Amino acid sequence: MQHPYTRLPARSFWRTAVAEPDPLDITDLWTPKFTISQDDPVVTAGSCFAAHIGRALLEQGMHWYDAEPPPPGLTRAEQSARGYRQFSFRTGNIYSAAGLRQWVAWALGEERPPEEVWEHDGTFHDPYRPAVEPDGFASPDELLRSREVTLAAVRTALTRADVLVFTLGLTEAWHDEATDTVLPMCPGTVRGTFDPARHVLHQHTVARVHRDLTRTLDLVHRVNPRLRTVLTVSPVPLTATATGRHALVATTHSKSVLRAAAGQLADEDDRVDYFPSYEIVTGFPYRAAFYEPNLRAVTPRGVSFVMRHFFTALRGRPDPAHPAHPTTPVTGGEDHWCDDAVLDYYNPRPVPPAG
Repeated sequence: MQHPYTRLPARSFWRTAVAEPDPLDITDLWTPKFTISQDDPVVTAGSCFAAHIGRALLEQGMHWYDAEPPPPGLTRAEQSARGYRQFSFRTGNIYSAAGLRQWVAWALGEERPPEEVWEHDGTFHDPYRPAVEPDGFASPDELLRSREVTLAAVRTALTRADVLVFTLGLTEAWHDEATDTVLPMCPGTVRGTFDPARHVLHQHTVARVHRDLTRTLDLVHRVNPRLRTVLTVSPVPLTATATGRHALVATTHSKSVLRAAAGQLADEDDRVDYFPSYEIVTGFPYRAAFYEPNLRAVTPRGVSFVMRHFFTALRGRPDPAHPAHPTTPVTGGEDHWCDDAVLDYYNPRPVPPAG
C-alpha cells in the first residue's frame, strides 16, 4: 500500500539526511525558489551576520548593489567604522523586522522620521544610526543631511534591486513612546540617554514580525514589483537580554520567533524564500564548531561553510571557493560589526578571590 512516505527522497529522513553523513557533507539544506543570476542586483541588510553576504557575493563575481559607497580617501578600516560597505546602505545594523519597515517607510515617503538628535560633548548622534559616525556629526543639520542621503540610498537600492537579502537578528526592541519609533539600540548604551518614561522594551511576537515583514514588502512592491526576497535568521546569539530571562533561554525564544515568522512568510509568498544560515551554524550535528570561543561570533570557517551552501544551491554544483571541508583558519570574528556587542561592557564581572 502506497502512502506519502514511500516516495520521499533521502533528504527527508533524519538517519540518511543527518545522522549518517559526516556533518560537513550534509547537503540539500536549501532548494532555492528562484534563480539569482550573476548580473541581478542584490541588496543586503539586517543584523551583523548580513555583512558577510555582500562581501561573499562580490567575491563570487555577483552584483552586490552598494547604493551608498564611501567617499574617497577613507581606509578600509575607516569605511567599516563609519558604516560603509557593510550593507547596501549606511543604516547600520537593522536587527528587527520593525526596524526594516521603519527605514523603508521613511525612504519611500510613507512616514517622516523624527528630527530629534542626541548631543554629547559638542557632537551630535543619530538615534536611528548611533554607530555610523563614531566621532559624531558637527551639527544637527549635518546629521539630518546625512540621514537624507541614506534614505535616498535605501530608496534607490529597493527600486533597482532584483533581490533583497534580509537577515533577522532580534525580537527584543526598544521603542521610543514619545515618537512612536523603534530604536536599533537601547539609549544609553551606544549613545543617548535612557529615559524609562519613554524608552520601553517590546518583545516582538511571530505575528508582529510577520506583519512587519509583510508591510515592508507591500511598500517595496509598489515601487518595484519584480523584487524577490531571501530571508535569513542570524545565528549570532543575543549579547544580553533585558527580559529577565537567562541569556540562553532568551536567545532560543528570539530565534524561534524569527525563524517561525520567516518560514511562514516564505510558505505564503512565491516571491519570498528562506535560506537556513541559522540551521547551518547552530544545528547540533555541527556541535558549535563554527563559533569562536565566546560561543557568539561566527568564525570565518563557519561563514565560508554557510556561503558554500548558498552558492552550491544557486548554481546546482559544488562551489570551489567555499569547499565542503574549509581550511580557513578559525580566527577573527564579527563582533566589531555588531552594535549590540557593546552590551557586554555592562556585564558584571565576578570579583577574583583575594590573595
